Amino acid sequence: MMTASLLVELLTEELPPKALPRLGETFAAKIFDGLKARDLVAEDRGFRWFAAPRRLAITVPQVRVAAPAREVTEKIMPVQVALDAEGRPTPALLKKLEAKGIPAEAVARFERRMDGKAEALFYTRNEDGAALDAVLAEIVQDAVKALPIPKLMRWGAGDAQFVRPVHKLSMLHGDRVVPGRVLDLDSDRVTRGHRFMSRGDIALATADAYEPTLLAEGKVMPDFAERRAEIERQLLATAAREGSSLDEYADLLDEVTALVEHPTVYVGEFEAEFLAVPQECLILTMRANQKYFPLFDAAGKLRNRFLIVSNMRLEDASNIIKGNQRVVRPRLSDARFFFEQDRKHTLDSRLPRLGPVVYHNKLGSQLERVERLERLASRIAARLHGDAAAAARAARLAKADLVTDMVGEFPELQGIMGRYYALNDNEGEVIADAIQSHYQPRFAGDALPAGNVACAVALADKLDALVGFFGIGQLPTGDKDPFGLRRAALGVLRILIETPLPLDLAELVSDAAAGFKPGLLTAAGFEAQLLDFMFERLKNLLRDAGHAVDVVDAVLALRPTRMDLVPAKLDAVRTFRALPEAEALAAANKRIVNILKKVEGELPEPEVALLQEEAEKALFHRVIEVAPLVRSHMGNEDYTDALCVLAGLRAAVDTFFDEVMVMAEEPMTRQNRLALLRQLAGLMNQVADLSRLSA
Repeated sequence: MMTASLLVELLTEELPPKALPRLGETFAAKIFDGLKARDLVAEDRGFRWFAAPRRLAITVPQVRVAAPAREVTEKIMPVQVALDAEGRPTPALLKKLEAKGIPAEAVARFERRMDGKAEALFYTRNEDGAALDAVLAEIVQDAVKALPIPKLMRWGAGDAQFVRPVHKLSMLHGDRVVPGRVLDLDSDRVTRGHRFMSRGDIALATADAYEPTLLAEGKVMPDFAERRAEIERQLLATAAREGSSLDEYADLLDEVTALVEHPTVYVGEFEAEFLAVPQECLILTMRANQKYFPLFDAAGKLRNRFLIVSNMRLEDASNIIKGNQRVVRPRLSDARFFFEQDRKHTLDSRLPRLGPVVYHNKLGSQLERVERLERLASRIAARLHGDAAAAARAARLAKADLVTDMVGEFPELQGIMGRYYALNDNEGEVIADAIQSHYQPRFAGDALPAGNVACAVALADKLDALVGFFGIGQLPTGDKDPFGLRRAALGVLRILIETPLPLDLAELVSDAAAGFKPGLLTAAGFEAQLLDFMFERLKNLLRDAGHAVDVVDAVLALRPTRMDLVPAKLDAVRTFRALPEAEALAAANKRIVNILKKVEGELPEPEVALLQEEAEKALFHRVIEVAPLVRSHMGNEDYTDALCVLAGLRAAVDTFFDEVMVMAEEPMTRQNRLALLRQLAGLMNQVADLSRLSA
């Protein structure tokens, strides 16, 4: 059966750049899945997806003209319904056969076999395989419908809908056009290249000629990954020639890759006087507005030069460079103007303007929130024996830059501009740094705030948000987290664990809740819900960090609220688990837990006089012997040493369970043995629930 490479291409208007890679991958994957589902791929050698500003495409090798014939077996109906007592077809069966176009005489060839608890009739027939020409348009249409497009548009007089107008459809199998109609377009072999550098309409000779033809005649690099790699290569080489470096360019590189088809990198520059403006403003202006790549010197300081990724390659690029320099200058002038105007007013003087700014309609204004943050940050700093007054001041000013012109233009600079303006107001480095870093960490791997004052303000900001939204019942659901509460929770946990800070999470939540006006937080049990939410985030955080699942579960089963102690407890449990005694003790502990679950009411302390068997006496004395040492290690936070001491109980515990009947018939004996087990469990499970380590 003939096979050849297959090409499908949609030629469109400029596609949304940030969505382009996902559109390209999904479009190709859905087409490939559709071909495989119809057995049209003779040999699964994968596929190549292409995505450029004006095209989505796929090439698949070894695609059949038609799928091979196959046997298809289908259930007809239960035997008791299909056949009468004499084994003849019932009217119900004959009616169904007629509807399916199966001749009545075929009943003799039906197979009878069990289907669940009832016997059924099955019919096997030969079925022709799908023909590529008959199904390809349907496969492509299904792929178009499956694309992650939030909003569709129409164009022209037709009814077709897509994210952007579509102008051409190419479907080639080898050198042959596969007929079909998608999005009101009939397929052909004609595509178009670069808007200005291509020679016009391009007739594709074969599916395999797609990429080389576009490169040579169309001046288009259709492969997204190859185009990205080429842009990165040019950027790094050009930066090196300039004696400069690039910084944090990955996201911008992805976006620029989706904007150009024939990339060429040029160097532009702006007046050095603009460098008096905070470099974050200039960097954001160039990156966000113009898609330029700023250049930095060896010390990481911004230079007055930048890289332009152009969609044109010219011998004389002076007009391109001058044009870009002319465009960026007003942007930089705006940034300088905003900065100079903002510095004329202190952050403190801007606070009244936060009054009309709604934080949330149930949680009040930004100014009311600032007042809560001020109190909470001061309290947290005091718990850390830090400068409570500085923390309160930083929290008071932390949101003031929200009403500056610069942050109004560039919301991404909130906190950063607050630091510059605080220094301009002579607030001091500690307060200024706390204002900038109180949003940290903004994302996974982001730096944490440094110092007690900055940590206090950052914790206050995140805890106020968590408590506030949980307190009014606005919890994250599924993938929806409009208030960024998952990020806030992870930020709190990372600050407490990684700094580390000797603060109790439950006390912090209570402190934050106390700052809200009475009657404002009405959701029942919100503090417990929030702590559950935090522990779930902590579990995921620790597992993502590489800690074993059973070790994490064992430590978190005790619901530790001192997050700074969790890493040491994890290390201790991991060390304990490697000991030869660990498995037996974990199993014994699990047995103890199961026994104690059945006990109702409180148990007294075990009494020596009621001990009867030598094994229970030995265990009692071993527990009394090691308890002070375990308590000492726990008090010193030497969790590994505490668990190693407990490992020494294995022999006594094993002997106890081998020789002693815990659930004795005599009530006082039984109660005393249960009390001994409770005492043992309390001693063993101070670091973690060791029963969680047992399979």
